[in-house]
This record gives sequence, C-alpha cells and structure tokens, in this order.
Amino acid sequence: MSETRHNEWIPNIILGQDYDRRYLDAPIHYDVLENLAAFYGRDMPVHRHAQYLQIHYIDRGTISFHIDDKVYRTTGPSLIMTPPSVPHSFLTEPEACGHVLTVHQSVAWQLLKDGLQQEMDTELNRGICIVRDELDDEQRLQWPLITQTLRNLKLEWYRERPAKRLTLHTLVRLLLIQISRLSPKQAESTTVNSDDLRVFRRFSDLIEEHYREHLHLPDYTAALGISESRLHQICQRVSNRSPKKLIHDRIVQETKRLLVFTDLSSSDICYQLGFSDPAYFSRFFKRHTGVTAQRFRTDHKRDNWTTT
Repeated sequence: MSETRHNEWIPNIILGQDYDRRYLDAPIHYDVLENLAAFYGRDMPVHRHAQYLQIHYIDRGTISFHIDDKVYRTTGPSLIMTPPSVPHSFLTEPEACGHVLTVHQSVAWQLLKDGLQQEMDTELNRGICIVRDELDDEQRLQWPLITQTLRNLKLEWYRERPAKRLTLHTLVRLLLIQISRLSPKQAESTTVNSDDLRVFRRFSDLIEEHYREHLHLPDYTAALGISESRLHQICQRVSNRSPKKLIHDRIVQETKRLLVFTDLSSSDICYQLGFSDPAYFSRFFKRHTGVTAQRFRTDHKRDNWTTT
C-alpha cells in the first residue's frame, strides 16, 4: 500500500493550527500531557502529524498506544516516539501525566546528517516505546538524563530568554540522542493482523466521510461487507474502543474544534454536525466530555487565538 493511500483517510493534526495558533509555524511545540488531554480527550482516535515526529513521556499512569500496526500497553515512567506521518492513537488513564513534544522532521534530519545514524545505527523513522522498569541496570542510570532534559525543555518553553529558539533546538537534539541510546531496548508490542488493520482503516475512512450524517452501525458494516460483531472485535483489538465510540469520538473532536476556533453558537454547531435537536446535542457533548459546551469554550478559548 502506498504512503498516500495509507494515510489519506487519517486526520492530520497540526497543533499550531488545531490547538494553539500562537505556534502555527513553530518547528518545536511543547506542552504537558494534561493540557492536551483536556482539549483532545484521554481517548485520542487514530490520527497523524504530517512532517512532525512526536514524543510522549508518561511520568505515571497507564497508556495504551497504537503506532501503525503495533500496540503498546505500558505504565509510566515510559516514553513513546512516533515518526512523522505515522498513524497512531492512544488511551491514557485519568491519573497519567507527563510531557508531549512535537518536532518538525527537519530537526531530526539534521541530527542524522550530523552523524547520529553512523554513530548509533539510529534511523528515527520507526515507532519507539521505552519503559524505564524494563531497562537493564546500566541503561536505567541514563533515564534521569531524559527526565532532566524534558524539564529543561519545559522551563525554556514557558520563559522568554535570549537565544530561546537555539536553546530549544539544542535540548531537542540532546533528547533525541538520549532516546537513541536506549531505543534498542524497547517494550514488547503486539502486531495487528493485516486484514484487521485494513478493515479498521477503511472504517476510519468511512467515519471521516460520514460522521456528520449520523449513520447507523449497520450502514457502516454493510459498506465494509462484514458483521457488526466482527467490526466490534477488530476495533477493540486495534484501538481498544468500540465502533460506536470511535464515531462519537470524531464528532466530539470536531465539536471541540468549532467551539475553540469559531464564534458559532452551540445551536449552529449542532446543526452543522448533523444534529436536529440542540438540547440533545448539549446532552451528548456533556455525556462524552463531562462539561457543557459553553464551559469547554470558556476554559479553552484563549484571547490570542484567532477565529475562523
């Protein structure tokens, strides 16, 4: 399957566009996991970041992480690196916290050009999952270096200092080197059956095409040519979520985007997303997020974000 066909159905998330427009063109974006989870949810459907690699550091709590055809289920402290454009999804428990670093692929390319690949046989083009407690004693001694670099990145990100951009780039390069030193000792993963993955990708494609139409599950299974029970098994195996939840997740994600980045009223958003009853739409959103649409908008719409 070509890369174009492999990715064309998958939502491409640009954090500087979809989450924080202050950093639309920034080659490096940092945030704590809890902030992103509050915006996107703990249960993040399959997506990708074209031209950006992403690093999730889980300080504590459990995460189920799906990178392409691999599924990792780990407990922090752990680190997951997703290469640019590679499909991934994840589910973090409510108590999970940590760091999320999104880096343009040019930063990693320059590091490889400077000799990292020759020095360490590192490619940085495959998914990596490292769990501290699964490392040997010598490697575990290196783990504090990673946590310190992430803390330094956090401090640098939130403060305005001379040479901030250069410092961020230097810290990111250091972090990638530290990760490459530990990457040969990866966490165990399970591989998803290729037929199941093909069905899941097609189902995700259909969701993206039709989530505003509120199709019933039999409509999806008819288009896929499989039974509802088989689709349920595949979705649970690949994403640890039911088909209905995947559909609802996509609606909720779009609702959040419209609440934060537009001035549309809740009723207008309701009709735009295919609901006919604003009251039902309000109950739907609160049931899936725990807050009202107005509260979510108030909490997440920042003064310096522009609207569309």
